[in-house]
Parts: sequence; structure tokens; C-alpha cells
Amino acid sequence: MPITAHPSTTLSRRQLLTQLALGAGLLGTAELASAVSWAAAPKVEVWKHPDCGCCQDWIDHLKANGFAVQAYDSPQGNAPTRARLGLPAELGSCHTAVVKGYVIEGHVPAQDIRKLLAQKPQALGLTVPGMPIGSPGMDGPEYDGRKDAYEVLLVTPKLMGAGVHTSVFTHYAS
Repeated sequence: MPITAHPSTTLSRRQLLTQLALGAGLLGTAELASAVSWAAAPKVEVWKHPDCGCCQDWIDHLKANGFAVQAYDSPQGNAPTRARLGLPAELGSCHTAVVKGYVIEGHVPAQDIRKLLAQKPQALGLTVPGMPIGSPGMDGPEYDGRKDAYEVLLVTPKLMGAGVHTSVFTHYAS
């Protein structure tokens, strides 16, 4: 429940307690850094198959880039979630995520998710169809440094009729 500290400012209970502790000098540098990073970390929910190693590698990439991640393992994989969220199968990959209302499909780099969240377009979300080698999660030592070209696509609803439209959000060269 938000707490109003000033008529134009709303704080969460955690933010209020952090500010009070700071004012009282109760938090050290490490605790302050943890509190600040927790508050700034966008939460990403990920649906994946429990045996998919590249999905876990992508999750690790997100965490290393400041995202808070909640993963859901499903024996059916991510296809039911992708369908429920309205992303066509041909734009699919091995995991589906949601962050701040946007669908993130496949091995989308953290920097593109941050760019999406900053720009706030009217869109379903982003996708990297397939599993391009060199993308986050598909860049382990087993690939010997190989990097294939790939594109992050912005997915938007069609203006007329059903379905979606895609446009290049970011291009990554090989």
C-alpha cells in the first residue's frame, strides 16, 4: 500500500523505512546499495521448460543486468503462456517473459528491455524468434565465440483486424 509522505509524493512502505533508516544513520553502504538496487530492479516473470539450460543462462544475463527474475518451470514449456499472451507461435522461442506489461519472447538482450521500458511504446513487446547463437543465453563457451546476426523485433497489434505487426527494434551484426 502506498504511503503519502508529501501531497505530490507517494512512497512504498519499504521506501519509507529505507528513508527513515537513512535519516537515523542505521544503514551502511552495503545495505543502502542493496535497498536502492532492489527498488530499481524491474521484475521479470519467465515461463520456461525446467530442462532448458539456455533459458537459465538468459535469466542469469537479466539478473547480472539488474533485473529481478521470477521463473516458472512448466513441463509444457512456454507455448501455453505465449498463446495466452497473444504472441504468435512463429515469433516464438524457448521462453516467454513479462515485464511491466510487455511480453518478452526469447533471447532479448537486457539493454533492449531497458530501452523498451524507457520508450514505453504502444506494443505487445519484444521478440527474438528462434535461438540465434551469440544472443544472451546462447553465448556460452560451447559456441566457441560464434555470433550470428539477429534482430530484436518490436511486436505491435495490427491497426485493422486481428494479428500483430513486427518492426526491427535493434539489429545485431554477426
